[in-house]
Amino acid sequence: MKIHVTLVNPPYPHGSHLHPPFLPLGLGYLAAVLEKNNYQVDVIDCQALKLSYEEAKSEIKNRQPTIVGVTSATLTYKSALKIVRMSKEVNSDCLAIMGGSHVTFWDEKALQECPELDIVVRKEGENTLLEIVQKLEAGKSFDDTIGITCRKDSQIIRNPDRPYIENLDELPFPAIHLWPLERFKYVPLITGRGCAYGCKYCSCPRIGGRKYRVRSPKKVVDEIEYLNKKFGAKRFTFLDDTFTFIQSRAKEICDEIINRKLKISWDCNNRVDSVTKELLLKMKEAGCTDVWFGVESGSQLIINAMDKGFTIEQTIKAFKWAKEAGLTVFAHTILGFPGETRETAWETIKLVEKLDPDDTSYYIATAFPGTPLWDEVIDNGWLQITDFDKYDTATPTFTNPQLGMNELREIREEAFQRFYLRPKHILKAFLKGGVYRSAETRLVLAHLRRAVKAKISLNNPQS
Repeated sequence: MKIHVTLVNPPYPHGSHLHPPFLPLGLGYLAAVLEKNNYQVDVIDCQALKLSYEEAKSEIKNRQPTIVGVTSATLTYKSALKIVRMSKEVNSDCLAIMGGSHVTFWDEKALQECPELDIVVRKEGENTLLEIVQKLEAGKSFDDTIGITCRKDSQIIRNPDRPYIENLDELPFPAIHLWPLERFKYVPLITGRGCAYGCKYCSCPRIGGRKYRVRSPKKVVDEIEYLNKKFGAKRFTFLDDTFTFIQSRAKEICDEIINRKLKISWDCNNRVDSVTKELLLKMKEAGCTDVWFGVESGSQLIINAMDKGFTIEQTIKAFKWAKEAGLTVFAHTILGFPGETRETAWETIKLVEKLDPDDTSYYIATAFPGTPLWDEVIDNGWLQITDFDKYDTATPTFTNPQLGMNELREIREEAFQRFYLRPKHILKAFLKGGVYRSAETRLVLAHLRRAVKAKISLNNPQS
């Protein structure tokens, strides 16, 4: 039996807080493993191509795949189910598979909610999907494959988890040639999987394990050099939750880039307690232009409640060092975590203004399935919004006993108003190049128009 696999990145739900298209590396690795084993595979990225559901359905119909594999985060879960149903409408004999962070923890419910769905692949999917394809090709049953949840004899069965891939260097480079690369501003990379931390709002340790499994610095830079020479890629982003988790290894990656004289630029995510001034200077030398720090909160009480394990003093030092290194610095924050009050929320807003990052994000605390925060919210009966189309980190989804949902929305809006409408920031936004002349400038203007239209006073009595 000849196997043809189509992998689909579903569209964002209509009206959600949209993010720019980002090449989904998970699908890239799945495609690369299948190609390495001589299987026909292609990709439909609805987000990158801005495809409607009907256009996606037409694409699937034209390709007539044997297997349709759909990825889903929580925000795109319902969209992914629509793609599955459409796939079965086009070809009732195709095998419909879903994977990704959301269904890893929503596997049985997904199969119950969607009779058209055949298999859920949990956690890492490369070896699991390959085994399914090989069994299908050989005419064998796939229901004993480890790492999946599926139906057998009209019952939903959940097989044991598949062991994690220990040697990540064995994986081929992601098959990014299957994507319309001109649609993306950055080429994503990942240097390791798993996370040794236990932040309560994050499911990464439960997906990738509490052990941080790494690729060798040489292999990482081999991929950068390949992408640079093969596709002309010059701008990269490291998707690791903490690029500098092992500082000595981060330095090795930087040295490898420098020694090969690669003319590239890149950005990365970091914890404030995982950097030194010397390391940030080395990163700058190797082409790093932007660093993202998880500030999370300006209240040590809330930071502790999140199980972050760092101090506000470490945050202040990290921002100081990054600026001294000449890096553009971004601050991630979360408002509305359990225990948050109006006072602690304003501590966060004022800390961000004190840090004076080049840009910031004020996310709303969101309880995603698979996170300790989800367990806490469910156990306490706080969940208010069950429509996953609303889980865009801009919409309150659960009741915080100390801070109402409407008040939280108002605080977040005012936080953005204050940050973006500071004269100093507006001047910086218009004078600096890159993001400031595009995305951020538009955001500044949008907030300014909204402020004028609503006649919002920017003079907060608490400031």
